[in-house]
Amino acid sequence: VQSSPLAGFRYYAAETLWQEMRAGDRLALVREAGNAHDGNAVRVEWRGQKLGYLPRAQNRAVATAMDNGEAVDARIARLRQHRNPWQRVLIEVFVVL
Repeated sequence: VQSSPLAGFRYYAAETLWQEMRAGDRLALVREAGNAHDGNAVRVEWRGQKLGYLPRAQNRAVATAMDNGEAVDARIARLRQHRNPWQRVLIEVFVVL
């Protein structure tokens, strides 16, 4: 469905868990319809730890799919050292058929 950077890298557990994460690792997506800041919020978790969110500008399609009961899956597509936190983790999101 999409590839997106991880939003919130510096504010949640991603920075702490960086050395343990690997490209290809499965991620959990959790819909936060009641999020006060973004009605389409989709939280990204790895091994039960909150890493951040799908970016607000790119989360509507995934949020809608989840709201409609469609199964979605995600994984870490790429990890790279970069001074810009938006460039460190790339996530791939898939609709499960």
